Amino acid sequence: MTTDAKPSPRERLLEAAAALTYRDGVGIGVDALCKAAGVSKRSMYQLFESKDELLAASLRERASAYVATLLPAADDVRSPRERILHVFEQMESQAGAAEFRGCRYLAVQIELKEQSHPASRVARQVKANLTAFFRSEAEQGGAGDPDLLARQLSLVFDGASARAGIGVDRLTGLITPMVTTLLDAAGMR
Repeated sequence: MTTDAKPSPRERLLEAAAALTYRDGVGIGVDALCKAAGVSKRSMYQLFESKDELLAASLRERASAYVATLLPAADDVRSPRERILHVFEQMESQAGAAEFRGCRYLAVQIELKEQSHPASRVARQVKANLTAFFRSEAEQGGAGDPDLLARQLSLVFDGASARAGIGVDRLTGLITPMVTTLLDAAGMR
């Protein structure tokens, strides 16, 4: 007889933090987090130093899955240009989902404002890694100014994600032509 193991209190807290903060923002209270996770406040504070640390851990825990849904695989043999376009195609696909609320890492940075907040530091690193990916691909693809192109692509990514996340724009037919124009202007192969 096999039974599915119930997630641990830590796992339930991480999942509740991810779901509730994505849906409602980082201002979600400890009571709501604990209730959603089915965990007492005492247990939460035994597992995490603070709500801030729980939020940071939740973001850190999901970072690799987030990256895996966006970036091409390391062994992907497409051109740098196609690899960059892949990221925006993935975002466009995700943005079509009813539950899409934009990039959780951007939202955390906007909501928290305080750069020293543990969750903000995690979010900033995830966003910096995406910009670094764009820069590396731009350099490999022969862009005239890889740093500038990487910053431009990050700006487009964040802006498109935010607009789609708040439901004021659909990305279909909008984002790929814009990114293509940037890649062309930068001399990307």
